[in-house]
Amino acid sequence: MFLYDKNFSKYKGNYTIYKMNCNALISIITPNYNCEEYIGRTIESVLSQTYQNWEMLIQDDCSTDKSIEIAMSYAKKDSRIKIKINTQRSGAAITRNNAIERSKGEYLAYLDSDDIWLPTKIEKQLDFMIKNNCDFSFACYEHISEEGKSLLKQAQVIKHLTYNKMLMHCWPGCLTVMYKQNLNHKIYAEDIKKNNDHALFLRVLKYCKNAMGMDECLALYRIRKGSISRNKWKVLKTFIMVVHQFEQKSLLFAHWCVFTHMFVKAFFKYKKIQSKESILHILK
Repeated sequence: MFLYDKNFSKYKGNYTIYKMNCNALISIITPNYNCEEYIGRTIESVLSQTYQNWEMLIQDDCSTDKSIEIAMSYAKKDSRIKIKINTQRSGAAITRNNAIERSKGEYLAYLDSDDIWLPTKIEKQLDFMIKNNCDFSFACYEHISEEGKSLLKQAQVIKHLTYNKMLMHCWPGCLTVMYKQNLNHKIYAEDIKKNNDHALFLRVLKYCKNAMGMDECLALYRIRKGSISRNKWKVLKTFIMVVHQFEQKSLLFAHWCVFTHMFVKAFFKYKKIQSKESILHILK
């Protein structure tokens, strides 16, 4: 059930008053491993949010660089930044799960330690969700290089997302996903190295009544050479495993889903943009 349904009737359609009464806590899930070059900028993009009722749960996977020291320097200045370190090297999925476990917010949002949010990301997304009575949302995002330069490519969204559509393609970029969570029945990712976000969101969508894409660019996704998502063949293999093994679909259907996934990614998911259309100027 949507967070404020029980109170909505008393506002008699006055959306402005209704919006003012929304001060939900947003739990931001940020796994980290050796991101000393980027984590400071990631944290600053959260600190710059126009919506201020959040907690940033940084879960470090036993980093060997200075990224945790950098994160700690921010946490000392702002108690909303909460840092924990895994007891042993555990991988992205378990690291993300450890952060989810300690979340206290009505909403979960995801931001990896090398990506960036626009200042109005949370405010606009929560506004969108309330206005559309939506319990799962995601938005467009722009690709940037390791150095932070625009690659002149933006990921697009579909207006309505369902579990079946999610089987065919992982539509949401993890860095733009925000959804309402049940604190008494939290949902966790499968312990797999790749596509664990796909597996997680498939689980979440089974409980969502209305999942929607927001046709506005709200984040910057950093393309890195060493990223685990860069090995395309291993990603496709894991995609099949998610659909076949975890979602209990036939192997034939899983291979069909891989085909649709590749087709969408090649022809529909991304669009080229002009430099004047880049959202990077908003951050300058």
